[in-house]
Amino acid sequence: MHIADVLARDATSLSFEFFPPKTDAGWESLYRSIAEFEPLAPSFVSVTYGAGGSTRDNTHALVVRLRRETKLEPVPHLTCFGHTKDEIRAILELYAANGVGTVLALRGDPPAGARILSLGDFRHAADLVGFIKKEGERLGVNGGRGFGIGVAGFPEGHPETPNTLVQLEHLKAKCDEGADYIVTQLFFDNNAFHDWRARCELAGIKIPIVAGIMPVTSGSGLKRMADLAAGTRFPAPLLKAIARCKGNAEAIENAGIHWATEQCRDLLDNDVAGIHFYTLNKSDATKRIYRTLGVQASHR
Repeated sequence: MHIADVLARDATSLSFEFFPPKTDAGWESLYRSIAEFEPLAPSFVSVTYGAGGSTRDNTHALVVRLRRETKLEPVPHLTCFGHTKDEIRAILELYAANGVGTVLALRGDPPAGARILSLGDFRHAADLVGFIKKEGERLGVNGGRGFGIGVAGFPEGHPETPNTLVQLEHLKAKCDEGADYIVTQLFFDNNAFHDWRARCELAGIKIPIVAGIMPVTSGSGLKRMADLAAGTRFPAPLLKAIARCKGNAEAIENAGIHWATEQCRDLLDNDVAGIHFYTLNKSDATKRIYRTLGVQASHR
């Protein structure tokens, strides 16, 4: 299905992100989580792609399995780093053959130790978006409309582009090449998101913006998030709430889920186009947020 149809169908899209595990035990755990996620009827689920395409085969396997064996709508990530046009074309042909209608186009990160010169045929995400657009139309995906295409947005800025005006120019370029929606990097400060969304509109960016949310569920997880999403602000009230837990694992999880729930409530109250949960392949935190918000499903 084309993402534009999904977003038009659901007043507020609710979606999840999975990543391909590296071990057999990880796969078993993921499939158990998927079985718990499926009854929530999310608008779609995305599947990550390792740095430089390092989990490429696992990504393909998971996407195809989701498409064939579940009712979930998979949206695979595609990245620029290290890929030639022929490689991306072959991946798109695989997805078209398996009924995948939407992809998320990212610049991505190079593998550890890789040089920027090994980027491949696509220097910027906008280049990849334009290529996917043309290939999808050539392949007749979605009745000739081509692939639906998502791109990344950064409400609190991108560390490689300190100039926020230039950042918006880069995002606008991706939109102009054919992007259909934006999903943001995780954030904890809704004020930053609301301000950034308003600036996107002023810059002429009109496509739906889906907010990325990742609940804090452990002290170590908080530190990993800081590494994962460089530049993300951790508001003082959130840090105070975590500090009050004095290292108690259950208390930290409860505080983190409460904060994420309040973020989602505020986003829903302010007519966000969608909320995308970075699940880390675990269902419990997302299910608890659903129950607290009174959300049953994106659609039925």
